[in-house]
Amino acid sequence: MWYIIANNRSFGDVRGLNDLERNKTMRRIWLTGYRSYELGVFEDKDTKVTVIKMVLTERLTQLLNQTEDEVWVIAGPQMGVERWGLEVANELKVDYPQLKTSLIMPFAEFGRQWNESNQFKLQQMVAQVDYYGEVSNLPYQGPEQLRRYQQFLMEHSDYLLMVFDPEQELNPDQHAKPYWDYQGAQSYQATAPDYEISLIMMDELQEAAENWAEQQREDAETYGE
Repeated sequence: MWYIIANNRSFGDVRGLNDLERNKTMRRIWLTGYRSYELGVFEDKDTKVTVIKMVLTERLTQLLNQTEDEVWVIAGPQMGVERWGLEVANELKVDYPQLKTSLIMPFAEFGRQWNESNQFKLQQMVAQVDYYGEVSNLPYQGPEQLRRYQQFLMEHSDYLLMVFDPEQELNPDQHAKPYWDYQGAQSYQATAPDYEISLIMMDELQEAAENWAEQQREDAETYGE
């Protein structure tokens, strides 16, 4: 099944997260992972989306139950794990009022080349998070902006939750997007040993998918669907 191929305040220059950096009584989770097409997902009704959101819900709930302090889930704007993760986190706010969400763009005008459907989904994300901002206030200029973006997210988080399986990176000449974030986080962890990295790998997703399918079968038998 698994294979690789509201109301918010904009803080523009991301001063909002700089304030978070100085607050030691909160936990900041950077959530990222595969883009939708890297998982072969091309519509939101795909069962893979259901399973990924189910696993993300479980993981985030575990983290939230470990503390009564304020918890921030920080994610980027990509269609895929980042969007699904923010959707999950926004839903969890109902039961965890200490939870806040933040959407950080790498540069200005991100996504302007997307189709109308994805641009609409991006605007929905912007409207639903507690904080929104751009690391660079310029449109895309070059890869240095992406490196600064990655560094910013590492420096403004304590914990990386990533849907990524290093064992799937079989082609040394072609890597999925989260590969580079994983490499960067490992390098960052070498200088910041308290930084935590937690991976959701394909085996975990496959097991969750099988459990979900079994539950669907049981429900169908119980309710005669």
